[in-house]
Amino acid sequence: MFVYKTKGVCSTEIHLEVESNMIKNVEFIRGCAGNLFGISALVKGMKIDDAISKLKGIDCKGKGTSCPDQLSKALEEFKATSL
Repeated sequence: MFVYKTKGVCSTEIHLEVESNMIKNVEFIRGCAGNLFGISALVKGMKIDDAISKLKGIDCKGKGTSCPDQLSKALEEFKATSL
């Protein structure tokens, strides 16, 4: 499992399970549970690069980031350290 410490959002961590460049599971720690369960379900089975391209740059209330954007950053860091 890969653990990413989020920055600038309500969730504090993202736990990733990836196999053969496919997202197997995503778990957000803290944050808006319903929305984050939804995001996790939507990206399950998706290729890493496809998820990054869909989520990167999404902003929440002018913060400059969001939980989906943080997930894209987690996936980019995973790629840089694991693939």
